[in-house]
Amino acid sequence: MQGLIGRKIGMTRIFNDSGRVVAVTVIQAGNNVVHQVKKAEKDGYNAVQLGFDQVAEQKVTKPLLGHFKKHNSSPTRVVREFALESAQEELKPGQQVGVEILEDSKYVDVEGVSKGRGHAGTIKKYNFQRGRETHGNTNVRERGSNGAGTYPARIFPGLRMSGHYGACAVTTKRLEVVGIDKEAGLVYIKGSVPGRNKGIVYLYKNK
Repeated sequence: MQGLIGRKIGMTRIFNDSGRVVAVTVIQAGNNVVHQVKKAEKDGYNAVQLGFDQVAEQKVTKPLLGHFKKHNSSPTRVVREFALESAQEELKPGQQVGVEILEDSKYVDVEGVSKGRGHAGTIKKYNFQRGRETHGNTNVRERGSNGAGTYPARIFPGLRMSGHYGACAVTTKRLEVVGIDKEAGLVYIKGSVPGRNKGIVYLYKNK
């Protein structure tokens, strides 16, 4: 199985084998539920559908509830599909899987939704340089001219301007797995994990 669903808990620090302090992000990923196992013979490809964050039946939609009951698995708030490493993997619907999946992985790719920062200007959003504060200049933090008015008489798509910043899908690749706590279902990752605390993240193996 290529990955897991988890929740970003926050940051802490641990001591590595050489006794040095390492700042890590803690991700809880020890209670994934197998909803469905897809096989190439029937579905055209090999994959497993995992669920995370178990909830009551009335908190999921009826189509999803019927899907969960069909495969004898408990309802979850989050559902995500991961590729299987081989067709011979022994997984059954309703089975619980955890951080032991990442035991042989030194690195992971982490996907999450970045922190929303609302409406931001170009200095904050794109690191634009600010204007001079000398006499008569009123353009200090504004973007400046967008282009000519007569030709092309429009704004080209993709022009960097102020606007919505953050709250989008971000994948940070090749983050180091510093440690795993099987009993607590925790993964300790060194590097920039996207998203806010208590946000949902997806871990993908990266050898």
